[in-house]
Amino acid sequence: MTVYVPLFGDIGALSLVLLYVWLLSAIGCSQLSSLKGYGEKPGLGTGLLLSVFGLIVWLVFPSKPGSKWRRRFSRRDRESTTTTSSS
Repeated sequence: MTVYVPLFGDIGALSLVLLYVWLLSAIGCSQLSSLKGYGEKPGLGTGLLLSVFGLIVWLVFPSKPGSKWRRRFSRRDRESTTTTSSS
């Protein structure tokens, strides 16, 4: 058991940081795909395979009509609320 301890210690801090970046990007992709109406599984797969590039993919990917992303970030809603509030 003591033979493996130095081997795991040699992995380094950079590897740990890269592991955290990989896992957090998978979580972020999963959340983005869920918000855009596609469910969590496509986002999780994209995040695990593409890492940080998966976040860029899901930011560019169009959302489905009626999704939480459309309701929250719709341009038409912003324009209608700004014109009614300024009148």
